Amino acid sequence: MRITFFGAAQNVTGSKHLIESGGFRLLLDCGLHQGKRFDADALNRTLPFSAGDVSATILSHAHADHCGMLPLLVKNGYRNKIFATPATAAIARLIMLDSAKIQLHDYLNMQKRAVADTKILPPLYSAEDAEEAARYFAPLPYAHATHAWQPLDQRCRFKFYDAGHILGSAVTVVQCDEPGGTTTLAYTGDLGNTHVPLLHEPEIIAEPVDTLIIECTYGNKNHRPIAEIADHLKEIIRDAVQNKRKIIIPAFALGRTQELIYILHKLYHQGEIPVIPIYLDSPLASDITNVYASHQEDFDQDTWTDFISRNESPFSFQNLRTLQTVEESKALVAASGPFMVIASSGMAEGGRIVDHLERGVSDPNTIIMITGYQAENTLGRKLQDGITPVRIYDRTYDVRARVVIVDELSAHADQRGLLAYVSRTKNLQKIFLVHSELPQAMAFKEILTQHFPALDITIPAVGQSFEV
Repeated sequence: MRITFFGAAQNVTGSKHLIESGGFRLLLDCGLHQGKRFDADALNRTLPFSAGDVSATILSHAHADHCGMLPLLVKNGYRNKIFATPATAAIARLIMLDSAKIQLHDYLNMQKRAVADTKILPPLYSAEDAEEAARYFAPLPYAHATHAWQPLDQRCRFKFYDAGHILGSAVTVVQCDEPGGTTTLAYTGDLGNTHVPLLHEPEIIAEPVDTLIIECTYGNKNHRPIAEIADHLKEIIRDAVQNKRKIIIPAFALGRTQELIYILHKLYHQGEIPVIPIYLDSPLASDITNVYASHQEDFDQDTWTDFISRNESPFSFQNLRTLQTVEESKALVAASGPFMVIASSGMAEGGRIVDHLERGVSDPNTIIMITGYQAENTLGRKLQDGITPVRIYDRTYDVRARVVIVDELSAHADQRGLLAYVSRTKNLQKIFLVHSELPQAMAFKEILTQHFPALDITIPAVGQSFEV
């Protein structure tokens, strides 16, 4: 078996891992690179392999850095199945359509604003391309529902375990019968954090595994307890109400938004926060939340206890309002506080959040709340790192808003969680560390080496291939 890493290798975006066994070529994820606009576009514009030669694709989950290049894959000649859980298939279609919409929006916006000699990047693909890619989804359940292997060809098969990262996320286990015997490989996709709202914790793989490809986004860090977010949110909201501030939250439409609404709903229900208008300014997040509501079987016991047993939705309460139209969004951009607005994208690289930040970033009476991982060179990362001025669209702005980091809600396992997952994976001989910037991966490799000195640990670079 041969593995080639075409993305999310010594960085956290653009996941693409190609598995070759005999003549069978299996692609694990096909995600967008994110970061500096022109650098990311150069990586996204052309696939690093022949799409028509890929035999099958497995999608771990529906975040854009894992699924966002599927329309280009199909556009370039891929005509085989894309395996995913039912929730992932439903959400990934929405993510791809939104990606096409954002690309077109940014293109038209830059055309209006551009000065002479400004390079304007055309969209990578259209909404029609996204719909075409969605036609190839082949939804399959988690292994705990059927206990069955799913065939890929005569020699290879796979099964899904719940990764606990976002709704529908899966750890993929692949087995291939080869001349020297059966090889078993597992790919975590993105592995979930423990004790977060809504979802189950990551399932442990039952089978012995020879090789593990594991994300280590937070390989050098342990998260603060999730319980601390309630106190943090209460403090921020009380300050906003007292001082008539806006709270602007860049949040991933998938996962982070639903978790935030769950926690805010619970705090509101318990009378722990003052009444403040909360706006969800993301049609995509609204659509994804509807998908969440239709997959209650994937919710954890706390969600059933807190809401469903009382015939309540975790995602709806009195002072939460969902905005749909562009006109509503523009009116909110111009409005005065106090209010909270949750909008995507989570790294502030596109979508309605950019308009809110353009208006609010230089206002000292604005709070910008960073709630998720911010990749290098994204606007969200610059705000997180205290960089000023920042560039939004084609202009620069001094950062005078108060930027607060609320990272208790991370959807990624921390160092403790990753280490525990590796320790519970049986028969492991080789491990590849992916979906991480190099310092985090190096830190996690050092910890793994201390605990498992016999384990063969590699941090692959983009384009590297390995025989396993």
